[in-house]
Amino acid sequence: MGSDRNGPSEKKLAALEQKLAELGIRKTDLEEKFIKASGRGGQKVNKSSSAVFIRHRETGLSVKVGRHRSLHLNRFVALRALAEKIEAERAGKDAALTEHIRKIRRQKKRRKQKNRQKLSASRDTTDE
Repeated sequence: MGSDRNGPSEKKLAALEQKLAELGIRKTDLEEKFIKASGRGGQKVNKSSSAVFIRHRETGLSVKVGRHRSLHLNRFVALRALAEKIEAERAGKDAALTEHIRKIRRQKKRRKQKNRQKLSASRDTTDE
């Protein structure tokens, strides 16, 4: 298993790669910057750029992670967080579209019912 110093395990890296592939996120779509982290760590943190900023060009979503001292671990966590953000945004859009379709169907159903009532009322008056 990968520890904080060694970065994520191969299994976790493979799972992340698979998730990125499922979402259609290519490495070329990502803009990565490595910046200096803040917080604990002393001189090591002040000298090295271990924090990661990743932006997905197509959606404009971005993530910044600098929790760990390891650049590789921060990069892994940032990629995973970005994938989750993109997945949540796409699910939200799908949910909004589904709700819009339901709303239109309800409106059409109401119109049909009103038309049927009018039609049956007009039939009743013409029959007499």
